[in-house]
Amino acid sequence: MAILIKPDTKVLVQGITGSFGARHAQLSIDYGSQIVAGVTPGKGGQFFEHGGKKVPIFDTVAEAVKQTGATASAVFVPPPFAADAILEGVNAALDLVVAITEGIPVRDMVQVKRAMQGSATRLIGPNCPGIVTPGEGKDSHGGCRIGIAPGYIHKKGNIGVVSRSGTLTYEAVWQLTCRGVGQSTCVGIGGDPVNGTSHLDVIKLFNDDPETTGIIMIGEIGGSAEEEAAEWIAKNCKKPVAGFIAGATAPPGRRMGHAGAIVSGGKGTAEAKIAAFKAAGIGVATTPSDMADTLLKMM
Repeated sequence: MAILIKPDTKVLVQGITGSFGARHAQLSIDYGSQIVAGVTPGKGGQFFEHGGKKVPIFDTVAEAVKQTGATASAVFVPPPFAADAILEGVNAALDLVVAITEGIPVRDMVQVKRAMQGSATRLIGPNCPGIVTPGEGKDSHGGCRIGIAPGYIHKKGNIGVVSRSGTLTYEAVWQLTCRGVGQSTCVGIGGDPVNGTSHLDVIKLFNDDPETTGIIMIGEIGGSAEEEAAEWIAKNCKKPVAGFIAGATAPPGRRMGHAGAIVSGGKGTAEAKIAAFKAAGIGVATTPSDMADTLLKMM
C-alpha cells in the first residue's frame, strides 16, 4: 500500500517543454512512472520523446485528461502563471496536483486555496520536492515519482516520510534506505506559508494506511502546523512518530530559506515545536543525522 500515488498512477506534466520540466519528466520516466501526457499551451499535437517513449503534448489539462485518463499532475510552470496552472488541474477534476514551482506570490496562493474550497482535488506544494511511492525494482524503480526527488535513494517499505524541507526529506529517506528500511510514500509538502496539504493531512493518511508502520515528520520554524499535527498525534495516532525541527538557531524575525520559515509575533519557534513534539510522545531527533535512528529505536 501507499498514500496518494501508486505505481500505476497516470501522471501529466504541466510545463513539460521547459528545461526543468523536461529534465524531471525524463527522470520520472526512467524511474518507471506512468507519464502519459504533457501540457504546454500552443504545443498541442507535438510529442515529448525520451527512452523510446513518445508522450503526447496537449494545449490544455482538460484535453490531456480526456485523452489519456491522467489523474495527477506535476506543475513546472513559471511563478507568474503557476496559480492558473494549478487551477487548470483543479477544473479538470484531477485527483492530485503537485506544484513544484518556487516563488508563487502568496496572494496568488490565497486565491488558489479559496477557489479550491469544496474541490475534490488535493494540492501538494507549492515550492516542494513532490512525492515518491517507491517500486519493487532495483533502486526502487517501477514506483511513481512526481516532482524532483532523486528516485534512487528510495526503497520500497513501510515508513512514511512527510517534510516541509526538500533536502531533509532526502536525508531522512537515505538514512532509512542505508539501514535497509524502506518507505511506503515520501511527501514533501513545501515550505511556503500558504500550501495545499499540511503535515496533519499527510499524518492522517499514513495513520489510515495499513502498511505504513512508522512515520518521520520533519518541520521547521514558522507557523503552527507542526503543533497542530502533534496535538492530533497525541490523541489519535496509532503508530510511532519521530520528528525533527529545522531552524533552532535562526534569529527571530528573519526569514530563513523558505518563505514560511519565519518566527513572528513570538510564535513558530523551534523550542515551541519541539516541546509540542515531546508532549505528544513524538521522538525528537536532536540533529538531522539522527532522524532514522530516532524512529527505529521506537519501533
